[in-house]
Amino acid sequence: MKEPNFEVKMDEYLPLRDVVFNTLRQAILRGELKPGERLMEIQLANKLGVSRTPIREAMRKLELEGLVLMIPRKGAEVAEITEKSMRDVLEVRRALEELSVEIACDRITKPEIEQLKQAARDFKTILGSADVTKIAEADVVFHDIIYNATDNQRLIQLLNNLREQMYRYRVEYLKKKEFYPQLLQEHQEIIQAIANHKKEQASACICQHIDNQTEAVIGIIHNNKK
Repeated sequence: MKEPNFEVKMDEYLPLRDVVFNTLRQAILRGELKPGERLMEIQLANKLGVSRTPIREAMRKLELEGLVLMIPRKGAEVAEITEKSMRDVLEVRRALEELSVEIACDRITKPEIEQLKQAARDFKTILGSADVTKIAEADVVFHDIIYNATDNQRLIQLLNNLREQMYRYRVEYLKKKEFYPQLLQEHQEIIQAIANHKKEQASACICQHIDNQTEAVIGIIHNNKK
């Protein structure tokens, strides 16, 4: 494995294992650790100045997110971005997001509608940032408000678990600035439908939102193969 060009940033509020996990996660999402690249525990531990234990714990969490593959007798490597894995995640997300907006249409409060509008404004503002992971986090905040508006803890838990597996594809999508105008329009349409309690319209909007992302990421995957 080549020498990685990232370093651990200590945080007094986080356990070491979480700091290591966040460091490796960002390195993968930003492409500093490439798909297919071997992840050697000893080299990573030496590079980050930690023991192998937090590295091993981070690997397990990264595997759950689909960012790392654990291969028998070979070890860990950065997972490839494949069309099949992306479709598997987005098909489930599409169904759960459709359910969430329909329930939100019935249960969302006026303060939550205002939070949703503010989140859309914050997302638009941060699109000017060069940090795609910050843009992705702003998009997560927008969707989280819809999830929380359902007041269904089981559904929220499922969506939160899926969010981690979804994060990589969200980042790939948001790397392409040509999609930003479409994204902003879709957010406004989703807000309008939910605020007006129109279930069918909200469902159609969120499904189109996910479908557009799916097709865009498929295009990115195909272009990367050329």
